[in-house]
Amino acid sequence: MDTGLLEPGPALSDCKTVERAAKKPPLPALTGIRTLLAINIVLFHFTPPYLGILRPMVENGFVFVNVFFLISGFVLTYNYADRADTLRKRDFWRARFARLYPVYLLVLVLSYWMLPVEWNARPHAEFWEGLFLSPLLLQGWSPSVATFWNTVAWTLSCEVSFYALFPWLIRVRWPRKASLLVLLMLGLWVINMSPALLYLRMNPDHIIGPITRYSSTPWIRFLKFTPLPYAATFLAGMTLARLQMVTLISERARARVAVIALAGLALFFAYGAPRAPYLLLHGGLLLPLFATLIFGLCGTNRIASVFAWKPLLLIGESSYCLYLLHFNVYIMIHNMRIPEMLHVERWDPWISYAMLIGLSLAVYRYVENPVRRWILKRPR
Repeated sequence: MDTGLLEPGPALSDCKTVERAAKKPPLPALTGIRTLLAINIVLFHFTPPYLGILRPMVENGFVFVNVFFLISGFVLTYNYADRADTLRKRDFWRARFARLYPVYLLVLVLSYWMLPVEWNARPHAEFWEGLFLSPLLLQGWSPSVATFWNTVAWTLSCEVSFYALFPWLIRVRWPRKASLLVLLMLGLWVINMSPALLYLRMNPDHIIGPITRYSSTPWIRFLKFTPLPYAATFLAGMTLARLQMVTLISERARARVAVIALAGLALFFAYGAPRAPYLLLHGGLLLPLFATLIFGLCGTNRIASVFAWKPLLLIGESSYCLYLLHFNVYIMIHNMRIPEMLHVERWDPWISYAMLIGLSLAVYRYVENPVRRWILKRPR
């Protein structure tokens, strides 16, 4: 079941190689969310004109960073909770490596042209630090080089940190009552926002005026790009999965939950986003609404079926590739003036988006899947 963005999820086809798991109901709507998240991030970084009512959501696309980690914690727990005691750390980490690292390495190679740019833009000591940490997926632990080489890959660096701890986290005794799990999620939400709240209260950088997405100091980069500020979100995803497993609710009620979450998100983007402090938005202010939406879509109701639309699922399978590829490849497309060479510049940036999606589908089919299978078939 592939339902995460940064975490594609342990597919049932991996079970022969890793651990044989009991079959669980598929959650295709989460794959649809995965598609929308990836496309929204593309639009956030390279925003087209004429977005209309979608503009507030696209311009505040950074809020979906927390959703990445929320879904990741949810998917991993959903798949592994019933075999926590028998989960072998080595097998788990091997499966995660097989799914994530081949595409990550491919994108680094394709982005070799970024290295001269980094060399000219950074102190040389910082360049060598980024060059050493990035292939090891450790760049997220250094705020100054978290966006080195492939700007968006800092999120993957954070994910790897959570993977390292997951075999122990899944064995923790979690509450079994739904009410306690909800309280735990609310507590994690408060913890998740605490660093941003403390920064806004103390203002250690003495910033005058509002903090925006372009503000960059060591403290702000720590809050935006390093693993620790997102740990509570990942744990909230794990808690949400536990809540999903212990809660009995009709599909009609689950659909109502999804509608309420969607309405809340629509109202917030329409009226609340321009007024909310940037750091709070980035720090997980909307986490309860996104958690509510995920809970509502974990079923077969009518709302979930909308997100499980087949074209969304097709792109969703390759959304991890799209996410990692889009930033540098989009720039490369325009540096090489490919739309002009093909005489399709009148349809740009839409033609560039189509190229990115097509390339992502190809990388998923011809690189991610075959290389993953090859790694998992290798002798242990």
